[in-house]
Amino acid sequence: MKYERKKDKDFWQMARAFLHDYMPAVRNQSDKSSEAYKQSLNTYLAFLKSEKGIADEKVTFDAFCRTNVKEFVEWLSGKNYAPKTINLKLTAIRSFLKYCGDEDFELRGVHNDVCTVKKVKEEKKPIEYLQPSATKAILSSYDTRTAKHRRNRMILILLYDTGARVQELADLNISALHLNVPNPYVTLTGKGRKTRNVPLMNKTVEHLKKYLCEFHPDMAEAPLFYSRFDGVPHHLSTDSISLILKTAADKARETCPDVPNNVHCHLIRKTKAMDLYRNGVPLPFIMQLLGHESMSTTSGFYAFATLEMMSEAMNKAALAFTDEEKLWKKPALKKLLYSLD
Repeated sequence: MKYERKKDKDFWQMARAFLHDYMPAVRNQSDKSSEAYKQSLNTYLAFLKSEKGIADEKVTFDAFCRTNVKEFVEWLSGKNYAPKTINLKLTAIRSFLKYCGDEDFELRGVHNDVCTVKKVKEEKKPIEYLQPSATKAILSSYDTRTAKHRRNRMILILLYDTGARVQELADLNISALHLNVPNPYVTLTGKGRKTRNVPLMNKTVEHLKKYLCEFHPDMAEAPLFYSRFDGVPHHLSTDSISLILKTAADKARETCPDVPNNVHCHLIRKTKAMDLYRNGVPLPFIMQLLGHESMSTTSGFYAFATLEMMSEAMNKAALAFTDEEKLWKKPALKKLLYSLD
């Protein structure tokens, strides 16, 4: 007799724990990421209701069978969802079911079955990143005349130098900085509360020391970047940091046409990684810097960069050959080639 207890599991209780406890507290996901996962699960529930006739109060883990999830992917495709959006929703469902399987062994089979549903093939697009002129213009857009501008300038410098996710930067405390050591670094806390140490450039260390003298003279433990409410420093939100970057980009665009219209924090992260890659830093080091758990994430991310770099090299080589006189046209060589001597 087949033993099944998954029908008895409370889907709603586990879903709420996943979204409100596990995602922000354990996985250290940003509010936006948690909201995106919530929307993905809601979309699946809407599919179950409209296509399978399963009302919300009737949803159990049986509804997350491979057949249903596969049809869900097809349903999204029929509604002209972009492949990337479909895959993100599928990833959200898989992540939720993995959490459930980790919490309850009897639900691992549900997760394993859904993992066999193939993702939709996405068209690979060239990686977006900033040109050096645009990066320089953005990082220097805030002047140093006011304390707020000096803080904002420091935020952008550290965002670029570390390649951090915006949530990782927002969560920083003073204790994460290690400046008075032979190789200065900052400790970032990423997804899943995993920490990584990211080295800092000497110039960034100098900026940070000046920033600490002004904003943290007593060096007591506190949010590195903060705003005060009722006299108490609170971490800046990710939205606040995003707005600081947008304002900088808008100002930089006035004098630098290379600054694109849509500048966001993740673009700065990709730009830092691309700058390292173009300067010959091996992918495993970039993977560690970015906090990617899988090398495939990093290598797939920069596949197009390799093509671009190869193209640039070939064009430079072609230009060199064009500028140089062809060997077979040189008089001395022609005499040797076309002579009976």
